[in-house]
Amino acid sequence: MVQTSDKTLLQKRSDLVNILEQMRSVIVAYSGGVDSAFLAAVANEALGRKALSVTAVSPSLAPSELDEATDLANRIGLNFMTIETNEIDRPDYQANNPDRCFFCKDELYTHLVRFAEEESFDSIVNGTNVDDLGDYRPGIEAAKQYGVRSPLVEAELTKDDIRALSRDMDLPTWDKPAQACLSSRIPYGTTVTVEALTKIAKAEQFLRSKGFKQLRVRHHETIARIEIEPSDFSAITSEPLRSEINQEFKNIGYSYITLDLDGFRSGSLNEILSKLGKSK
Repeated sequence: MVQTSDKTLLQKRSDLVNILEQMRSVIVAYSGGVDSAFLAAVANEALGRKALSVTAVSPSLAPSELDEATDLANRIGLNFMTIETNEIDRPDYQANNPDRCFFCKDELYTHLVRFAEEESFDSIVNGTNVDDLGDYRPGIEAAKQYGVRSPLVEAELTKDDIRALSRDMDLPTWDKPAQACLSSRIPYGTTVTVEALTKIAKAEQFLRSKGFKQLRVRHHETIARIEIEPSDFSAITSEPLRSEINQEFKNIGYSYITLDLDGFRSGSLNEILSKLGKSK
C-alpha cells in the first residue's frame, strides 16, 4: 500500500494548485472520470485558458462517457477539445495482452505530445492518483516514457481525497462510479474488436438505464457476464426486469447472459494475473 503524508485536504489542494501554476501551461488528459474531472477543474482555476482539457475519442470510449465528459466541460467552463485516437487499429492493442493499456496510452500521448509542441503547451498531465500506484497499470509506464506528469500523485492526493474535494467544488463526478475503457471488459488474449466494444457499450448503457450504477459487462464472446453490487442482485433477478435484460442482451448479440455471484469488483480480469504472479 502506498504511504501518504498527514497533510490536510486543503494543504494537498493548495500544493496541487502550486504545482500546476509552476507548469505555466498544461494539456489535461481528460476522460470525464472522477480524477481527470477534478484535475481539469483545478487546472482551469489555476491557469485559465492556459489549461486545455482533451478527450480522446475512439471505440474504446463509451458514447455515454463522451457525452458526460463534454457536458461537464461545458458546464464548468473548461477549455476543451476532443481528438480521435486509433489504438483499435494497432495490432499490439488488438492482441489484448496484459500490457494492452500501455499501447492505448502510447497512442494517446503520441497525439498529445505532438499537439503540445505545435501549440506551445509546456506540460501534459494525467489523472493518476496515489491509490493507482498500487495496481497493475501499464499506462503509467507509457506516461513516464513520454514525460507526462501526474500532479495528483505529486500533491499526494488519494481517491478519497479527490472525491471529498470534488464534492466541496460541487463537481457532479464526486460520487461517480469508477470507470475504465471498454476494452477492460474483454479477457486478456481475446482480440479487441469494434464489434465487441459496441456490444459492451450497448449492454452497459441498457443496465444504467434501468437504474444500476456500479457495473461491468464482461465480454466472453457469446457470453455476457454481468458484475453489479450484491445489493442489486434481487433487483436484477426480479421480473419483469430479468426478462427485459435477457431479451435486450440477446438483441445486442449475446447468446448467454450470466450474473457473477462475486459481484462488482474493479479490474476483475486482472485476477488471473495475480494467480500467475504478473500483477506487479
